[in-house]
This record gives sequence, structure tokens and C-alpha cells, in this order.
Amino acid sequence: MSRIKPLAEAERTPTIEAAFERHIKEQKSRITNMKATMGKNLIVFDVYMRWYDLYEEVKTIVGGRSAYLFCHAISEGSNCPLCTTYFRKIMIENGEKPEQLVLDDKEQALVDFGSAIANNKGEVEQGIYAAVSKLYSQEAMIVLVGFAGQMIATNIFNNVLEVEVDEYLAPYVDLNK
Repeated sequence: MSRIKPLAEAERTPTIEAAFERHIKEQKSRITNMKATMGKNLIVFDVYMRWYDLYEEVKTIVGGRSAYLFCHAISEGSNCPLCTTYFRKIMIENGEKPEQLVLDDKEQALVDFGSAIANNKGEVEQGIYAAVSKLYSQEAMIVLVGFAGQMIATNIFNNVLEVEVDEYLAPYVDLNK
């Protein structure tokens, strides 16, 4: 059970409702348990929703598949059930089997990088860093590392508050964990 209940519809102020509606329209997304919890503070909601801007930047740099694989690796490394399940859903909807992923060298380097960042609190051994930094420019590395930090912040938010996995994600929960 979540430590802080998501904002109920009846509790939404006009300002929060407008922010939610803008988010739904601009991102073509829903208000999830995480977002409804963040909605209890407009600044928190606005800051965390910038994740979408960074994610688009990451997709431009590495491609759509690599972006969601990177997110999944970070979320799994952060032990975040909610985000890991969300990215499992994306993988499955794209015809992938998360337990049987086939990665090329570039994807493997990016997944290893994301896992290392999350598992080691940002301390990434030189070999893992070198494998990724030879593939991407310094500017791209700044985006990847900045995004990883934003992804981990999202994982931390969900983990600390024990935000429940949304009902629509239930079919994608990894039952082997």
C-alpha cells in the first residue's frame, strides 16, 4: 500500500487539474498513481514531468528501442517495481520478451551503463563508461547521464513512497521477482 495516497479527483484544485489536463494533452499520457501522488505539489509534478522532454532527447540520440531498454536497465537496477513494470510493458507491446532480449553491442553497452549507474549510485567503472562514450558525443553523454539521474529520481520517488503499480500495468508485472 502506498505510503501517501494519490490525489483523489475530488481533492484536485483547478491549478492541479489544469496541469493534469495539459500533461494528458501534451504527452498523450494518463495520470497514473505516481503522477497523482506528485500532484499533491505542483512544483514536484512539473519538475518530474520534464522527464518526458529528456526521454524524447534520449530517443533522438539512441533510438526508441535503446531508450526504453536504457530506462528498464536503470529502473531494474534501482529496484523500482513500478518503473520496471512500465518498461516491461513497453517491451512486450513492441513484441519483445524481457527475459529473452537479444541485444547488439551498442544496446548492450547502453544497458550495462544504465545498470551500472543505478546499481553503483553513479559510480561507473572506466570500461563500462568507455564502451558508451566511444559511441556518443560529449553532449549526448551529458543527456544520457542527466536522463539517468532523472530516471533514478523517479525510481526513488516511487520506492520511498511505495507507490502502487497501476492496475493497467498488472498484466506486465514480472512474477519471477
